Amino acid sequence: MSLLIRNGTVVNADGEHRLDVLVEGETISRLEPIIDPSDLPADTEVIDATGKCVFPGFIDPHVHIHLPFMGTNAIDDHDSATRAALAGGTTTIIEMICPGPEEEPRDAFGTWKGLAEEGSHCDFSFHLSVVRFDELAEEQLRELVAAGEVASFKIFLAYKGALDIADENLFPLLELARELGVIVTAHCENAEAVDAMQARLIAEGKTGPEWHEPSRPRSVEATGVDHLCTFAGLTGAHVYIVHTSCGAALENAKEARAAGTQVWVESVAPHLVLDKSWAERPDFEGAKFVMSPPLRDAEEHDALWAGVADRSISTIGTDHAPFNFKGQKDMGLDAFTRIPNGIPSIQERVDLIHTHGVRTGRIDRPTFVDACSTQAARIFGMYPRKGVIAVGSDADIVVYDPDAKGTFRHADSLSRTDYCGFEGMERIGAVETVLRRGAVVVREGTVVEDPGPGAFISRAPTH
Repeated sequence: MSLLIRNGTVVNADGEHRLDVLVEGETISRLEPIIDPSDLPADTEVIDATGKCVFPGFIDPHVHIHLPFMGTNAIDDHDSATRAALAGGTTTIIEMICPGPEEEPRDAFGTWKGLAEEGSHCDFSFHLSVVRFDELAEEQLRELVAAGEVASFKIFLAYKGALDIADENLFPLLELARELGVIVTAHCENAEAVDAMQARLIAEGKTGPEWHEPSRPRSVEATGVDHLCTFAGLTGAHVYIVHTSCGAALENAKEARAAGTQVWVESVAPHLVLDKSWAERPDFEGAKFVMSPPLRDAEEHDALWAGVADRSISTIGTDHAPFNFKGQKDMGLDAFTRIPNGIPSIQERVDLIHTHGVRTGRIDRPTFVDACSTQAARIFGMYPRKGVIAVGSDADIVVYDPDAKGTFRHADSLSRTDYCGFEGMERIGAVETVLRRGAVVVREGTVVEDPGPGAFISRAPTH
């Protein structure tokens, strides 16, 4: 069956044009100024997109769904998280696999992939966190890359004794990544410094969520970027810095890039629209806004938005990590170090960036598409199948009303978390229709009752 989207403004990373889009099966078959529906089969569905934007399906390159953390597990499953993603216009996710230090990489991959195959309504792929690097782990990493299961690793320069990777393993891991053509995504802080700062603050009786940011200040993040880029420069590895929260970290990455290091930068929606005062709210409510790296001073927003505008920040993800305020975040009532980290935002990301970026004039619509879709597809080996509206590409399409107005409300969220991190904030723009590989999964802003399964996207190493 075919589907025609008429009279809309098609927006890609390189510009926007008034074009009609014909979808046949799972792919885009025609892209022309005018496609006459009378020339098409009688059963062709026609969607009138007059006054609307037609975007490529959005890609979230940084998602946590199955996430063991701080003795609990994230509250979403793949069904709830990906319904929320579709409602927000995201058709493809890259989930972080976060095994424990003793878990074998192959077993961890099997667990995460099995859960996604069972419940995901988005197309999906994975970054595999490397928290051990012994002979067995290296062998299994090689096998997973060769089989097309994994094309990107994840490392943590944080979370001492749990997820952090020591320098003695970081160097050979980056050498392996360079050999295999795999990009390494990295959480850049300093595990030792953060651990020492946290211990000192707790000993001083500074236990509330407002002390989370002082325990891992901007200098720790910025030097973490330097540390990673030094190793990347020495090994020739390609690296990608996740959830960059401050201008100092961005500047260090830009300096490394200018010196020849192959480095890309990601920011995430919470760091672009919230500031650290949210984590300082009284009566422990600030725990809702604890994430790492932390929310920063509002002055950092200008540096980050400027980075998105000049495309030195390549992508905008979410770091979606959904934990309930009651029953999970409140495990840290006596110590901020026990608050599960994360601000759920998989459903809100696209509208947040449109509202605070496009509608304020900080970025234009092609840059919006580039940061929220196209660059993730390019960097992580899915382009041009994903991330662009083009003939032959997957029919992942979002019809978007750029003028719709409303507010963010927990009542509208499809995530299972018991709060919305953006409650009451203004929203300008709304998803109307979403196609995932040609199937309509959102109609009139509502996820269809049975959106069907997403597909695993096998990615070949591209670096």
